[in-house]
Amino acid sequence: MKIDAWLLDILACPDCRGRLNPEDGQLRCTGECGRLYPVTAEGVPVLLVDEARAPQA
Repeated sequence: MKIDAWLLDILACPDCRGRLNPEDGQLRCTGECGRLYPVTAEGVPVLLVDEARAPQA
């Protein structure tokens, strides 16, 4: 997965508005919620809270 830096600069977590960082084929929120958002095979981030995984404790 390759997401351009300019796109990462404008994307934000839809739940807590935290910054998103790429990690193992998904985007991890670095804000309060820590949610993991999937990225499709075509490289499109799915930024829906219902599709996100909760962080593991």
